[in-house]
Amino acid sequence: MQAERMSPTPQLAVVALWASDVPQAVHFYRDVVGLILMPHHGERPHFDLGGTTLTILRGLPHPAGDAVPARFPVVAFRVPPLEQAIARLEAAGVPLPWGIEGEAGARWVMVHDPAGNLVELVEFN
Repeated sequence: MQAERMSPTPQLAVVALWASDVPQAVHFYRDVVGLILMPHHGERPHFDLGGTTLTILRGLPHPAGDAVPARFPVVAFRVPPLEQAIARLEAAGVPLPWGIEGEAGARWVMVHDPAGNLVELVEFN
């Protein structure tokens, strides 16, 4: 019996977030979160997430209706160390509505970006 050849596991290539004010979103993700802005053309900035690209598109985000759980981020960014990320958020005046949360092996904060997308900054122990 011949073994079936397995193709490589698909990997995440692009994540898109929508924002009505794209320059304000770029400022948040580049200057506050600390993502690396890639060279781009036009109105769709791209950020390098280490093999995956975050793209900001002009538009209004639409949170899930009747979501379970009600509070879950659309995307989470691994940040070492979390204290440094929190200091940048606080310096930019970004509210931390739930403070620092955690469970075995991880600590995180969830914040809203300027467009209202709920995002998480997480540190794994």
